[in-house]
Amino acid sequence: MTGRPMTDKKIITVFGATGTQGGGLARAALEDRDGAFAVRAVTRRPDSAEAAELKRLGAEIVRADMDEEESLAPAFEHAYGAFLVTNFWEHMSAERENTQARALARAASHAGVQHAVWSTLEDTRTCIPLDDARMPTLQGRYKVPHFDGKAEADGCFLEEGVPTTFLRSTFYWENLLGAFAAQRGDDGAFELTYPMGDSKLSGIAADDIGKTALAVLGRGTDLIAATVSIAGEHLKVADMAAAIEEALGEPVRYRPLSPDAWRAQGMPGADETGNMFQYYADCEERFTAARDLDAVRGLNPALQSFATWLAANRDRLRAAWA
Repeated sequence: MTGRPMTDKKIITVFGATGTQGGGLARAALEDRDGAFAVRAVTRRPDSAEAAELKRLGAEIVRADMDEEESLAPAFEHAYGAFLVTNFWEHMSAERENTQARALARAASHAGVQHAVWSTLEDTRTCIPLDDARMPTLQGRYKVPHFDGKAEADGCFLEEGVPTTFLRSTFYWENLLGAFAAQRGDDGAFELTYPMGDSKLSGIAADDIGKTALAVLGRGTDLIAATVSIAGEHLKVADMAAAIEEALGEPVRYRPLSPDAWRAQGMPGADETGNMFQYYADCEERFTAARDLDAVRGLNPALQSFATWLAANRDRLRAAWA
């Protein structure tokens, strides 16, 4: 453990602190010099550049690994709260993600953490049951493993008696900078190719996940045992394409695929992401209705719309799509 802060602030243990969601929370807490919380940033690589930057900003850095349960206890020692997130995409195993979540729940319980925020998602099988032939069943018993595995893990925190808020996130707009970036069509125009049909895609700026999680922790006991479902905006992909076209000043169009055509592309994770987008589309009404944007903005008044996010990330988007 290095860089332990000398402070009377409440310690928040942040998993994924060098990643997308945890990083957003860590930065938001560290920027709030008058805030209630000190950040304990958890990483497997305390010598990384990302960890060094968090330490420079005032975080305490501690090494722990969710696959090594014995390493977790020091991360929670004397912590008031915790932000807990797992990364399915590192290994693409819902079972492993569930095992990691159970280890986190046990460690948080043993340490007496007073408020945990668990980053989770819906169980897609409540909308598309396993015997529904609209999409294939994956990993034996899931429709969208990175959703369903997290949803199953919710029970770990209840069983271990951890005072928990269940924070359900959604599609990051930062995906447009990487895995789900546009490609140029034959005529040179950019194409966003998603299997979403005419349905709305709930999206959010990654930093807003962390900022909203910090606001949840700041509410004290109000949201313990609550499920808080968040998004920044619900947009049709065609409308996203039009907004990006305006921001970049060059043609961007939406080219919808069927879910089966997406899955047939054969790229790594095509079944998983094809099922994910199909779930977003086929279960659009219940998914978007769970994410009341006014309620999210009540927690995080700085919540970004897609237009706001685009304005801040225009250059990054242009570089990623070049």
